[in-house]
Amino acid sequence: MRTQRGAAILTAMLTVVLVATMASAMLWQQWRGVEVEAAQRTRVQSAWILTGALDWARLILREDARQGGPDYLSEPWAVPLAPARLTTFLAAQQGEALVGDDADGVQDAFLAGNMQDLQARLNVTNLIDNGKLHQPSLAAWTRLFTQLKLPENELTALTQQLLQAHAPNADKEAAAGAPLRPQALADLVWLGLSPATLQVLRPFVALLPVRTPVNLNTAAPEVLMACIPQLDLAQARSLEAARDAKHLSTLADAEQRIENSAIKLDAGSHAVSSRFFSVTGQLRVGQTTLQETSVLQRDGMVVKVLSRTREVVQSGPPPIQ
Repeated sequence: MRTQRGAAILTAMLTVVLVATMASAMLWQQWRGVEVEAAQRTRVQSAWILTGALDWARLILREDARQGGPDYLSEPWAVPLAPARLTTFLAAQQGEALVGDDADGVQDAFLAGNMQDLQARLNVTNLIDNGKLHQPSLAAWTRLFTQLKLPENELTALTQQLLQAHAPNADKEAAAGAPLRPQALADLVWLGLSPATLQVLRPFVALLPVRTPVNLNTAAPEVLMACIPQLDLAQARSLEAARDAKHLSTLADAEQRIENSAIKLDAGSHAVSSRFFSVTGQLRVGQTTLQETSVLQRDGMVVKVLSRTREVVQSGPPPIQ
């Protein structure tokens, strides 16, 4: 009888353990399914919000094209969007912001963004013209490397790799060993630049599909000095201050602001308007920050998207607006 009672107790304990294990596994599976569904929903919602932000940026560029004239840093497209709660953009039917329980039911999400003029930078594509090095562009890049104190041997390696990648009539063996044409700035690391050099260059260079002039209204002093021969850094900063007070309307206006008769601007290398822009949007939902960077090309009233890259970045909580 004692043996039977001991076996019954043992069987009951094993049954309880088995039921508890199965219940825990079921609860874990249910929790995992809920978390996956929530993450998928957040990802889809974030993608739609960033797509809406991109459409908003395209609308701003179209309206700017409707106004016409040069592109400068006091225009609406150049004003960044500081991190702000999405709930501040939501309103009730009466036009009042969400408050109380309505606001608590919406997950905190912060949207930020900015737009940059890519023609404010030296274009990698300008280095090659019909399969040969474009000497004025090479001179501009050399001046930029000198100003930023970067190794010029890396610039030499980069230009040689670009020449091979753009060789028009290479034989099969040479073509097989030639590097691929870069599709993004990160690809320049494979063409001779070190990661440290590329990190320093990023604010001053761009990779665009066609040859482009530098917009003197938006370029940094380092780029102004690089793209305008005989212009030193002090004169570049003086030109920057003058154009910030009143934007440059024409290249002739820019020549007058420089106050150096020896400097002549070239319409093929310099401009006061732009066609290519970069739009960066950041959306923070909970502990996840999603960033999307898009390259836009504007031709008249048509603004098209050339590329979109999306990545998850880590950042602290943004300030509440």
